[in-house]
Amino acid sequence: MRKCEESPPGQLLLAIRQFNSRDWYNCHETIEELWLGEVGEVRNLLQGILQIAVALHHWRNGNHGGAVSLLESGVNYLSRVSDACLWVDVAALITDSDKVRNALEQLGKENMDSLDQTLIPLIKTISVDRAFSCEKL
Repeated sequence: MRKCEESPPGQLLLAIRQFNSRDWYNCHETIEELWLGEVGEVRNLLQGILQIAVALHHWRNGNHGGAVSLLESGVNYLSRVSDACLWVDVAALITDSDKVRNALEQLGKENMDSLDQTLIPLIKTISVDRAFSCEKL
């Protein structure tokens, strides 16, 4: 069982690169392999990232309902995780995912393709020292 305070496995770092380069489908595939073997807080982190990646994949493919629903569900999983976990800035990912979900809800299905691209979330990483200080707050 992996703990949030640990260093991320290489597979998670690959998934983060995939997510940030908008290769959301492959990010989902990479995370799914990790997610299946985890429990607790790390499982929630991985499932949250996985669902946000799939949500963004749905958005790109024109599935408004799937995008909005999975953004909400992904944030719900991430809300069960510390602000920093496996070097991931979870708090920032929650905030950024909520922004894109709110924007998509306002745009609606008909206008979802005019989403401001600067709202697309990126997974930010933080230093180990900062991760530990977040845990103490």
